[in-house]
Amino acid sequence: MHQYFSLQGRTALVTGGTRGIGHMIAKGLLEAGARVWICARDAQACAEVAAELSAFGECHGIAANLVHEEGIKALAQELGQQMDKLDILVNNAGTSWGAPLESYPMSGWEKCMQLNVTSVFGCIQQLLPLLRKAGTEESPARVINIGSVAGITAHGENAYAYGPSKAALHQLSRMLARELVSEHINVNVIAPGRFPSKMTRHIANDEAAMAEDCALIPMKRWGREDEMSALAVMLASTAGAYMTGAIIPIDGGFHLE
Repeated sequence: MHQYFSLQGRTALVTGGTRGIGHMIAKGLLEAGARVWICARDAQACAEVAAELSAFGECHGIAANLVHEEGIKALAQELGQQMDKLDILVNNAGTSWGAPLESYPMSGWEKCMQLNVTSVFGCIQQLLPLLRKAGTEESPARVINIGSVAGITAHGENAYAYGPSKAALHQLSRMLARELVSEHINVNVIAPGRFPSKMTRHIANDEAAMAEDCALIPMKRWGREDEMSALAVMLASTAGAYMTGAIIPIDGGFHLE
């Protein structure tokens, strides 16, 4: 791998790293040479996926419930015992909720806002000591938040809380990028369009729905695993060292519609 994109000697945490976009990113970081920790609520899934991903590099699994502040603090404490610094934090864990406008439940709204915004803030807050130890002027620590084109466009698809939660995450990321830049911590956002995941499998498993969905995307297809991995590696490597506060759509041009 070219030195511009090498992550040798770097440590990374990917939340929600057992499947979907988190899994893609964790694999990419490992292939670039990073030591990677993945976390999710399901301890068995963490162990199984960490074992699977260990084929690409050193990977560890940690069970963590990020919905509650106590779970975030417990994760930070455990990581502090396993590493002396954290070079790369990927906040990928998130959720969605779809329902008709008239019956959209407040519980669904609150769940999206909690996991997609509040928990991301909590993870950054609690892991700041480890990020500060990693960041230097030459090689800043990296926070990569996973937003969405739903936070940029007005296509809601009855997921009324999802888009606003991702828009809030985008703005939070810009605020933190401005605040943390002096501490050598970069904060950027990847805003995906359609990629294979649990959240989108109801479309992928329906041929007609898939064709209709792709028709709305200028490139007429969904994103591929290696495309997501490559963007994350770029942001985490020398290639992304001079970038902070960016919201980067990776969506085949969907945000242009």
